[in-house]
Amino acid sequence: MLLRGLRRWLKGGIVRGFPPPVEIPRLAWAAVGIRFYSAGIEIHEQTLVAVKPDGVQRRLVGEIIQRFEKRGFQLMGLKLVQPSRDVLLKHYHDLQEKPFYSALIQYMSSGPIILMVWEGCDVVRISRMMVGDTDPALAQPGTVRGDLCVHISRNAIHASDSVEVAKKEISLWFHRNELVEWESCTIKNIYNV
Repeated sequence: MLLRGLRRWLKGGIVRGFPPPVEIPRLAWAAVGIRFYSAGIEIHEQTLVAVKPDGVQRRLVGEIIQRFEKRGFQLMGLKLVQPSRDVLLKHYHDLQEKPFYSALIQYMSSGPIILMVWEGCDVVRISRMMVGDTDPALAQPGTVRGDLCVHISRNAIHASDSVEVAKKEISLWFHRNELVEWESCTIKNIYNV
């Protein structure tokens, strides 16, 4: 898939609306996975979304997936795992000073979780808006937590909070061969490409 996009990019010369700087060879842009479409829109940003043990137990997985699909994001990876303590310690390392840290690790390892990689334009920021405030009592109606959750300790879903964090989380939970690059026929209907 990447090679097909690279071929199109090289064949067409500089991408409309976003020429790469002269000092950066065209192949270097493709090597880091940056793909641009009309007007320089980068529609291949990725984020990690996880359905936590309470969301899996309450059978909310289908509804959560449906919300992301209806929004127009493309699913690139999906798996059900029983997370190990070691991986959870790495995932939540930035929270280790918080008083709830050990309870969080214990809870997150209490049952299976669903891990997903979603792709789309501005997917990290929009996913965070879709998920809602960490505390469901403060989450807006229409968000996952605002509609489906009641208590902060059981808020059903995780979404990466920045592009940099998303890259780290995706590489922590997924091997490269577990992500499938494919082109949806609906991209033209969602983005102006």
